[in-house]
Amino acid sequence: MSKFSDYLEVQLVNHIFRTPAYSAPSTIYVGLFTSDPTDAGSGTEVNPAGTWTDYARQDAADGASKETGWDAPGATDGTTQNAKVITFPANNGASSVTVTHIGVFDAATSGNLLFHAPLASSKTLLQGDVLSFGIGAITVTLD
Repeated sequence: MSKFSDYLEVQLVNHIFRTPAYSAPSTIYVGLFTSDPTDAGSGTEVNPAGTWTDYARQDAADGASKETGWDAPGATDGTTQNAKVITFPANNGASSVTVTHIGVFDAATSGNLLFHAPLASSKTLLQGDVLSFGIGAITVTLD
């Protein structure tokens, strides 16, 4: 995974080359998309008011400090992976939902998209299905 969002690119360039300092988020959330979010964050995130009413972005650290949700980056590769299982609530909507992409956010709702990537293969969740990412299933690479 690892396409930077336009938002994060601007924040990092400003932080490194200009005066405004970037404040890292205190919590990192993972969200699901039914279309490519693009760097602009313009894709379609699963809609809790629509087809999957219990959907919510998930805190990668599951309520603990954000550092517990991600492995320490390698000394030379700028890569981190989720260190805890990330599980979304069951699809309780009236129809199936096909998830194609994930996004990493700085807030549980609204907020800013930081990174995004397609799933290795789309996942169609029928009523009652749960989507879960095992430890190490989400990789963020800065290169």
